[in-house]
Amino acid sequence: MGRLVYSTQVSLDGFITDRSGSFDFTNPDDEVHAFVNDSLRPIGTHLYGRRLYEVMVFWETVPDDDSVPAVMRDFGRVWRGVDKVVHSRTLDRVASARTTLQRDFDPDAVRRRKAASDADLLVGGAELAGAALRAGLVDEVRLFVFPVLVGGGRSAWGGDVGARLELRDERRFGSGVVHLRYDVAGS
Repeated sequence: MGRLVYSTQVSLDGFITDRSGSFDFTNPDDEVHAFVNDSLRPIGTHLYGRRLYEVMVFWETVPDDDSVPAVMRDFGRVWRGVDKVVHSRTLDRVASARTTLQRDFDPDAVRRRKAASDADLLVGGAELAGAALRAGLVDEVRLFVFPVLVGGGRSAWGGDVGARLELRDERRFGSGVVHLRYDVAGS
């Protein structure tokens, strides 16, 4: 049975974007990027909301040659190598291979997907992750906390989310980024 993991990059004050919608403050250096790549290798399926998918689909076309840094080529290979499910009522179609479009978020379908999976699953996008947390589906939270306060923007949690978390691991990077890994209590 797979576990559902919510992984995101966040400011110290808990935002994935600033007030203008920018997430430039989460630009990882090579050390952090390589760690992210390695943390995603065991994941078999990514579940995305529309907004995050529209950002991530960039990786479908990243060249696999020396025109881009090695850490980016590696991430592109990891991303293209997994199945993706996009939850959106507004997208007409998806623009990447190994990707299906679901109109509605169905917690029971995610439970079945977890039960049938030999690999862990990743949920991305604050709103979708919030819905999965409220449904009791998220087993683990991984935060890459960037040493910046943005003072407002898009919360990493969506609305009306509560959960008790148990710290399982932490790692500090030379850039000041901290990775925190939590199990969701009771999952």
